[in-house]
Amino acid sequence: MHVPPMCVCGNIFQGKTLASVSKNLFSVAGKTALITGGGSGIGGFMAQSLADEGASILLVGRREEKLKEVLGARDGSIFVIDLSEAGASQRLFKMVTDRGYQPDIIVNAAGINPRLHADEIDEDMWNYTVHLNLNVPFLVAQKFVPAMQANRWGRIINIASMQSSRAFPNGISYGAAKGGVTQLTRAMAEAWSALGVTANALAPGFFPTDLTSALFADPKTAADLASRTAMGRNGELEDLRGPLLFLASDAGAYITGQMINVDGGMTAK
Repeated sequence: MHVPPMCVCGNIFQGKTLASVSKNLFSVAGKTALITGGGSGIGGFMAQSLADEGASILLVGRREEKLKEVLGARDGSIFVIDLSEAGASQRLFKMVTDRGYQPDIIVNAAGINPRLHADEIDEDMWNYTVHLNLNVPFLVAQKFVPAMQANRWGRIINIASMQSSRAFPNGISYGAAKGGVTQLTRAMAEAWSALGVTANALAPGFFPTDLTSALFADPKTAADLASRTAMGRNGELEDLRGPLLFLASDAGAYITGQMINVDGGMTAK
């Protein structure tokens, strides 16, 4: 009795190795990525990660020297602008397109967490926090999506938070905004994914950045945070590279409207 061969890898990959197929699947080479909040922290790391894999990066932020530091000798450009200002998203769109760029990937990493108790936060700070964390990601993406749809390919990656689904002390305005980011992500997917634009969110746990420096400066607090995770440690920025490339590349082509917690299992524990 003839037994057909069990492996048909040669037919599936047409002479390519599994490693080469996987590398191409996660590749962002030749893509252009716009990263808000790209001058430091998670935004800066994500920009560098995309550049390391061949993307041209467009860094958006308020501090020119920080943006230049992240860009270094990498391919791309910087755009100095305060996205919290009225009309800033439209001005950014004009700045980017006037230089001949059209992003294929947008990472919405700009944000602020004032860490104020519900009894202390005033109307101005509430509005500022919600605007920068929730309104701006939509307003920025909205401007660039039509060209993505025309190309039938685009990736929007929002930065959510564990506070998108859990309440933390002194986090009422930030948590409200980040909770909105999860629904914004779903709504973006519903509105735009039929024409090739995926929209997803990454929700980081506790990572050492400028925003969390006060927490990590106290060894007891840092150890307590680590003990709350399933893995027993806090995050390192390198832990974000894989999830980012998954959502930014063809590897995540059929993933949209989702939030992925990158928190060492803190929200699962």
